[in-house]
Amino acid sequence: MAEESRKSFHRDLSEVRHDIAVLGTMVTEAVTRSTDALLASDIAACQSIIDADDAADVLSNTIEDRCFRLLALQQPMAADLRALSATMRINSDLERSADLAVNIAKGARRIYGHDIPPRLRGIIGQMSEEAVRMVRLAVDAYSETNGALGAAMDDIDNRLDQLQVEFVEAMFEVYADDKLALQPAVQLALISRYFERIGDHAVNIGERVWFMASGQQPERSRAAAGSDEVPAQGGATGVSDPAGPAAPHGAAEAGASGERP
Repeated sequence: MAEESRKSFHRDLSEVRHDIAVLGTMVTEAVTRSTDALLASDIAACQSIIDADDAADVLSNTIEDRCFRLLALQQPMAADLRALSATMRINSDLERSADLAVNIAKGARRIYGHDIPPRLRGIIGQMSEEAVRMVRLAVDAYSETNGALGAAMDDIDNRLDQLQVEFVEAMFEVYADDKLALQPAVQLALISRYFERIGDHAVNIGERVWFMASGQQPERSRAAAGSDEVPAQGGATGVSDPAGPAAPHGAAEAGASGERP
């Protein structure tokens, strides 16, 4: 690129990176609010979270459009191309995480009127805090082009993975003691999965940052290796809104019920 063109590219990319940070903040706020609504059985808050997701979708689409425009008009190479391609994929991971926060709010609506046992409430709070921490760390790594922090995200995710396992084990124990009905038990299992998937998307972001900083291709992404999709349950469970498959490469999917995942 010519010198003036490079300056223009870096200025525009800097603005896009700022928007990524804003989108990351929207995700962490949505996760926190969804958790609060779940634990408080606040139907009005759940609807507010679902409605607010439109703003995250608009910002994500704007980021994607600006990235495509930079790619087409500036034709970046080497480090500039890595930064742009990583940004596009990070944008997709953040948008998907925002959708998972909405899923938590939808799950909270489905179990309205059912009490969540104290043991499960405690683990839910821990999963939410860990998911929020991971998103913040991943976005910080991107903002600072901190490849070392990005590479560490996979290890940092171990805590959230363990919490999800503990939650499922505790839920089965509570269910076996007849302290939780089947339908809310299924929904809570899905909700724990949503928290865990948010962590996987944060690992994805870390891998993109490592690629952006080092030029080395990351291993296959965690959110791509797995799936956000949880099989729908019929009959008495009433589950009709699986999270839908992960989209770390920008693909847009909907859940089996036709709702946004």
